[in-house]
Amino acid sequence: MAGVTDIITLSHGDGGVLTNKLVRELFLKTFSNDYLDSLEDGVVLDNIPEKMVVSTDSFVVSPLFFPGGDIGKLAVCGTVNDLAVSGALPRFLTVSFILEEGLSLSRLEKVVVSMGNTAREAGVTVVAGDTKVVENGHGDGIFINTTGIGYLEAERELGYHTLKPGDKIVINGTVGEHGLTILTRQQNLGIGESLKSDCASLKDIIKGVLEKFTGIRIMRDPTRGGLATTLKEIADLSQKDFEIWEDKVPVEGEVKWVGEILGLDPLYLANEGKFITIIQENQAEEFTSFLRQHPLGSNSEVIGEVQEGRGQVLLKTFFGGTRPLNYLAGAPLPRIC
Repeated sequence: MAGVTDIITLSHGDGGVLTNKLVRELFLKTFSNDYLDSLEDGVVLDNIPEKMVVSTDSFVVSPLFFPGGDIGKLAVCGTVNDLAVSGALPRFLTVSFILEEGLSLSRLEKVVVSMGNTAREAGVTVVAGDTKVVENGHGDGIFINTTGIGYLEAERELGYHTLKPGDKIVINGTVGEHGLTILTRQQNLGIGESLKSDCASLKDIIKGVLEKFTGIRIMRDPTRGGLATTLKEIADLSQKDFEIWEDKVPVEGEVKWVGEILGLDPLYLANEGKFITIIQENQAEEFTSFLRQHPLGSNSEVIGEVQEGRGQVLLKTFFGGTRPLNYLAGAPLPRIC
């Protein structure tokens, strides 16, 4: 691509010479595979079982690069994880870029290469894509949309309706890292310098537990709104109450003290490498021990249980009291994904 221009121009989005060059010398070079290389308007996907799972998401995070990841890695992991917690084996991705005029090609290439590496590590293939360019001042460098396609390997009933009193609630590690990392970098706060996003593909760890444990009721990834909001959503939709034990919820030390300084509750901060599992009581201990053998589950904990009720989430505090956990209100942490 050298020798043409080192920034994105409106001509990169007009379908002409620069568009073709961008597609062939960056996107195809990075994502090359038999599906994509044909450059057809549509792609035929083979070897897909009858039951497919589809998820789509858009990523507008600021800054584009942050400790532990970047918008490209986040876009792949976010969609792969949505498929995985649905009980599906992720297989394919489509990727659409909205690029802002003036973006440097070196910056775009860094994002695209990160996406390619993450997709290969997650075992998913990019099979289709699109690129649009908007005028300077009408975007924020790069916005990305991804659609993921996976399939169910076996008949498995996961859903809100499967929850039963006594089921245990498990998280696979410490919460709040991603949201607080993004906030401290967005605002240049000068604190939390060691914070690092937990952005990661959960495909392998989830595939392992689905193959081993039959008592899994539901899984969710607590991204925007954090652990508390996601639990409240599950409780509302299942019409069960959840009792959560604050002393069991794993929170890394720096997240605790930076959160205290900023007045932010880690339970409401976004995560990008965590998943909640609700599992029948008699498998919870073995399940948690199994998770701890994986690098993405070393800090797994049983954090609560399901009770009869009407959609409340009640936190048993360190001090012996109880407080309700509700939906995140307002937007204290914009642009985290």
